[in-house]
Amino acid sequence: MKKIVLTGGGTAGHVMVNVALIPKLKERGWNVCYIGSHHGIERELIAQQNDVPYFPISTGKLRRYFDWNNFKDPFKVMKGTWEAYRLIKREKPDVVFSKGGFVSVPVIIGAWLNGVPAIIHESDMTPGLANKLAMPFATKVCVTFPETLQHVNKEKGIYVGAAVRDELKQGDADKGRTYCQFTNDKPVLLVMGGSLGSKRINDALRANLQTLLADFQIVHICGKGNVDAQLANQKGYKQFEYVHDELPHLLAMADIVLSRAGSNSIFEFLTLKKPMLLIPLSKGASRGDQILNARSFEKAGYAKVLMEEELTNNSLHYAIYTLYQNKDKYIHRMQQSEATDALNKLLMLIEEAINK
Repeated sequence: MKKIVLTGGGTAGHVMVNVALIPKLKERGWNVCYIGSHHGIERELIAQQNDVPYFPISTGKLRRYFDWNNFKDPFKVMKGTWEAYRLIKREKPDVVFSKGGFVSVPVIIGAWLNGVPAIIHESDMTPGLANKLAMPFATKVCVTFPETLQHVNKEKGIYVGAAVRDELKQGDADKGRTYCQFTNDKPVLLVMGGSLGSKRINDALRANLQTLLADFQIVHICGKGNVDAQLANQKGYKQFEYVHDELPHLLAMADIVLSRAGSNSIFEFLTLKKPMLLIPLSKGASRGDQILNARSFEKAGYAKVLMEEELTNNSLHYAIYTLYQNKDKYIHRMQQSEATDALNKLLMLIEEAINK
């Protein structure tokens, strides 16, 4: 039986493409296992998959700013590389597929040390630090944006587009309304701050809540530990730390979406034709990848962008209403976008890697 090791973690965005690949790989007769961190979100998400062994390794975050942990985390990475090398040597996979995140660096190096081909998928317009470190050891680097190819070795880089989970396309709006106890009388605003949540977005939304509820029903995915107990019984407002099986139904019922600008999420909204207000992570809190993603979608006419530095109670209120008033224009532009069958392209590359 063909065998593959999947890796990636730290945020849901570094896991969900793997989650989308798992059932398709199994349909094609692959034996699938996963290497991730001990306590990352990937462990929780992969635990929900049937018959996918999970192997944790040590990992450290490689920061672009001064932090005392920068002195000890390289030793965690070296330990993780040794652990990944031994795991891959023992499991004997035919190929390794990585979605990124710092846990993936030891795994890609471990694959290279074992002579196992490794494929990386980069979601953002510019490669993250983890993928930059791993690229020299990879066989292929798949990208979501065509512009990303200029940052990748031309012999390794290949444009595949965005990989969107099939189950997201099967959502039922009525099930979403039943789940949230919503009605058909008002449009639905879906708010997502990323898998870890966003305090800035949460606070600004809740400051506008009573005004917004006059015209919208709001489902708020606010991140772990960010549920406001005082708003638990607020009519027309449902908050969740995180959703999994219900997400397709919540997306199906949403008329507009307010979100960060992570690549996986915004391409999911594009596929589902959901007008989006994007508030990318600021340059000071990130490497600026979400800003590039958001500006690309704004230029294409898929999204309205509100920079975090400009986020106030008034600016958020204005942006939400402006987006809703012009939602048909955004939907029209999204209907003209060229969808790519990225999942099947990735499956073909995985098959080709072992054939070569």
